[in-house]
Parts: sequence; C-alpha cells; structure tokens
Amino acid sequence: MKVLVIGGGAAGFFAALSCKHHHPDFDVTILEKSDKLLAKVSVSGGGRCNVSHACFENSQLAKFYPRGGRQLKKAFTQFNANDTVHWFEARGVKLKTEKDNRMFPVTDNSQTIIDCLTKEADKLGVVIKRGTAISKISKKGKGFILSVGSNEIVADKIIIASGGSPKPEGFNWLKELGHQIVSPVPSLFTFNMPTESITKLMGVVAESVSVKVKGTKLSSEGPLLITHWGMSGPAILKLSSWGARELQAMNYKFEILVNWLGNNTEQEIRAQLETELKIIGKRQIGNKNPFLLPNRLWLYLLEKNEIVSETTWNQLPKKSLNKLINTLVNDCYSAEGKTTFKEEFVTCGGISLDDVNFETMESKKCPDMYFAGEVLNVDAVTGGFNFQAAWTTGFIAGRLSHL
Repeated sequence: MKVLVIGGGAAGFFAALSCKHHHPDFDVTILEKSDKLLAKVSVSGGGRCNVSHACFENSQLAKFYPRGGRQLKKAFTQFNANDTVHWFEARGVKLKTEKDNRMFPVTDNSQTIIDCLTKEADKLGVVIKRGTAISKISKKGKGFILSVGSNEIVADKIIIASGGSPKPEGFNWLKELGHQIVSPVPSLFTFNMPTESITKLMGVVAESVSVKVKGTKLSSEGPLLITHWGMSGPAILKLSSWGARELQAMNYKFEILVNWLGNNTEQEIRAQLETELKIIGKRQIGNKNPFLLPNRLWLYLLEKNEIVSETTWNQLPKKSLNKLINTLVNDCYSAEGKTTFKEEFVTCGGISLDDVNFETMESKKCPDMYFAGEVLNVDAVTGGFNFQAAWTTGFIAGRLSHL
C-alpha cells in the first residue's frame, strides 16, 4: 500500500509517523514543495517551539478554537494534549509548562522538536522528498495520480497536510476534487495604529488588560504589548483570532477600548482609590501609581489626561480624577490595518469542515483522501493550540481508520 503525505510541516510529519506506526508495512512518503521541512516548528514561540498547551480537559481545550472547536472536541478523544506530552517524552523529549500554560521543550529550542520528528521518520522508514510541488491530483480507480511538473506519481491513499493559503486559488487543486473551500483570511495578527502616539512606548507590556472592539461583541483578556506600529501580545492576538472575519469585513479599520486594569470596573477603582488616598494623598501622582502599571505607561496616561505628574494626589481636581479613571478602564484607540508574520501566523479558511469525517479525517467527497492541519478550516488562538490541532489531526489521519 503506497501512502503519500503532501506537506512536510508539523501535521504532515505527524501523519506520516502515525501511518508508519499503525501500518509498518506501508510505503509512506512525505512530499514537501519547498526545500525546508517543519518551517513553522522552527520559528514558533520565538524559536523555542510552543508544542502544546497544558489543558488536559478535552471540552476545555476545544474552546480555544474559533473555528473547528466542536469537531476537535471529538477528535481529542483519540489524541489530546496529554497524548502529545507522552508521545514526545517517550522519545526522549521532555516538555515543561510555563506560567501561562504554554508548553515548550525543556531545551527551549525548536530544533529539539525538529530532530525528534526527523529521527523518528528515519527510524520508521518514512521517505522524505523535498522540492516536490503537486500541481494536480486525479482519482484513478481506487487510487490517485499526482502531477509533479511533467512527471506523475501514483498512490493508493493520500494525506493532505499542505497548510493554509493566503489566497483561495491556493486550494484550487482540492476544489477540483469536489471540496468546498472556505475563503481564507488572516487569523492571528497585530493591530496597526499609525495615528496613535502610544506607539512611542514600544516594548512596554501591560500584564493584565481587557480589550473590546467598539460596536461588536468581540472582547479578549491577557497581556498587551505596545509596538512601534501599534499593539500586539496575547490579548490582541486572541481578539484577532476570534474576530478574523468580522475585522476583515471592516477592512481592518476599527476602534478598540482598552481596560488597562483588566476586569476592574470604574466603581471598583473609585473604591480602591478612596482607601489608597488616605495613605498616598501627599505623594506625587507621577511617583505613586497605585495600579501597578508599567511606569512609562502610567506617565503616558497622565500626559494624555493633561495631569502634571508633580501634582499630589490630594491636589488633583475631581474632574481630572474622573477623566483619569475613565481612561484607565475605557481607553480608546484607532486601528488602521494589520501586521501578519508570514512564517509563524495562521489563516482561517480552507477545506470546509462539512467535507471531512473527523473520526477518521477522511474526505467525504473523495474516498481514500485524508486531511490534517491548517489546510482545514480549523484555527486557534495563540498558545500552542494550532500545533495541538496539527498533532491530533495528523495522528488520526495517519491511522487510515476505515481500513
């Protein structure tokens, strides 16, 4: 039995390894169109590889996927985050969990994961061919014919793990086989704010904020990073993921409301200040920030509200205090555009989930063809979830379960 896996990324490798593990006598080959294998693994997590997320309850894990969560909830019963940890540790790669529950190899080096996957492929006898781009797939009897330039390759079964595409045309070769394509749009991206002076604080991180997109139900929480082009960090990336299609419909021009104090309400801030002012009343506002915000951000917010930092708390006019409190919990910024990072960030869109049986990852439109990874209309917020979807769908696809 000849099985071809199209795509040499995380999902493709895991599908090939799963296939060879479950069917040792099968001839399994990975076809990668570029010269580079496991490109996203290499750059993920700043080169450390965010392998998964320490969420071991399947129903909770599924909630981190704006698209595909319902289908993955069932898929996780076959292979979940716990299985990922055991799989890598059984092959000598120990994972660690950081305080935000992201999981990395203890080496803090993505090469550890790459080496593990490539060594396993070598050990099991998976053939890897780079620089092999597929232009067309034709069904022939119970098998397939794949066009590679002027050559043809024959396969009994195919696993498609070719990743996402920024343009719908990138899926035409799969559309020709009868699949519905959900038009791709960027999913994880940062917000550009060319007119906002807050960009002068680039590098500042506010650890716990909540962010809302004005005029929508979109909201998110977590750390926020100020960059030289606008805003990034988990709070922004999560918002971009959940709002991928809505923000695209707005042509990436919208306003966000930032609560720099997380979920604290105006009333709670007033109550806190009432207590604090008995102690800090004679202190200068610029020197005494009772909200534990980064100092540069605090001074920026004072300047924004025309509050002189040398003013003492008990000298601050009530009108200025009200304005400051409102800014702390309801600060408005205009976004005009997005920034995506080609190698690391993801798209939503791809093969319609209605066309795939998630118990086997087999196509409902084309028997003996399976799907894994980002080629599907599945994507997640940042934090290791997209890799977990790749491991899970790759593992299931590689089983070729209906055999």
